[in-house]
Amino acid sequence: MAAKIDEETCTACGACAEVCPVDAITVDETAKVDAELCSECGACVDECPVEAISLEE
Repeated sequence: MAAKIDEETCTACGACAEVCPVDAITVDETAKVDAELCSECGACVDECPVEAISLEE
């Protein structure tokens, strides 16, 4: 259940990458999550100012 980024909503602000404790998020035009690194902690979900991140089920 890795974090999922809604690329249409993402503003590439980088807030999620800054709080990710395992450096699973990179930001270019939008944020991208490396599912193998993601620890599913939810820190990025709480930090995203535009609510573009959710945890997959």
